[in-house]
Amino acid sequence: MKLPPILLAKRFVAGTELGSTFQVIKRLYEKGIKATLDHLGEDVTNIKKAKNATKIYINTLENIKKRNLDANISIKLSQIGLSIKEKLALMNLEKILERAKSLNLIVEIDMEGSRYTKDTIEIFLTLAKKYPNSVLTIQSYLFRSKNDVLNIIKKKNKIRLVKGSYKEDEYISFSNKDDVNENYVKLMKLYLNKGGFIKIATHDERIINLAKEYISKMKIRKDKYEFEMLYGVRPSQQEKLASEGYNVRVYIPYGKEWFSYFYRRIRERKENLFFVIKHLFKK
Repeated sequence: MKLPPILLAKRFVAGTELGSTFQVIKRLYEKGIKATLDHLGEDVTNIKKAKNATKIYINTLENIKKRNLDANISIKLSQIGLSIKEKLALMNLEKILERAKSLNLIVEIDMEGSRYTKDTIEIFLTLAKKYPNSVLTIQSYLFRSKNDVLNIIKKKNKIRLVKGSYKEDEYISFSNKDDVNENYVKLMKLYLNKGGFIKIATHDERIINLAKEYISKMKIRKDKYEFEMLYGVRPSQQEKLASEGYNVRVYIPYGKEWFSYFYRRIRERKENLFFVIKHLFKK
């Protein structure tokens, strides 16, 4: 089945401009759901474009504060210079974190393909102590993630736990879906037990139910975690969790680079296409 890009964009991308995205945030907020904004773009190889992306995110933060919205931003370091030079990404990220800190807002750092993993973690750890308003994404399908989580626990930093969507070699990642899920649950419980704040970022109902059971059993406070899901994917599940009193945040991509972003996701991992089609008409 060939789905027109405009249909997919309407379902999974809030809009091309910031204004329309804020309208989406307001509708979610009325249902008790918070937001994280992602301005689409990655693998920037031009210094001017990396600086421009940095300015866009700072502008987004200022607009969030101006509108008094309960929203975060999420960024890819390759969008603000990591594809060019590590020091450039570090400098631009610090500018964003500094402005977010002054506005009392949170910045989530996406995890990209494995070629960026080491540098992304090192940059995060370099800045996290000065900027506790930062959150690092950890992918459960990477073998290294348990050690990364243990290291972050020691430093009392915040994480967003995802399964991972990039195509990776078998020598660095779990290739079996069940192994990825099992590692996700292990890392989630480990962090809930010993870590600081965790964003449980998944649409997997089994894992969500396991998280709810574990949270209840261990009497974990609500300010230690929240559930995070993608805009347009299982909205009824998001609303159900919010109605049950859980903190729920929706990851909202926006911007003009949607098509290339979507195409890369499908090219890198064909399972992404099946996931999109599966949930396209699912409530």
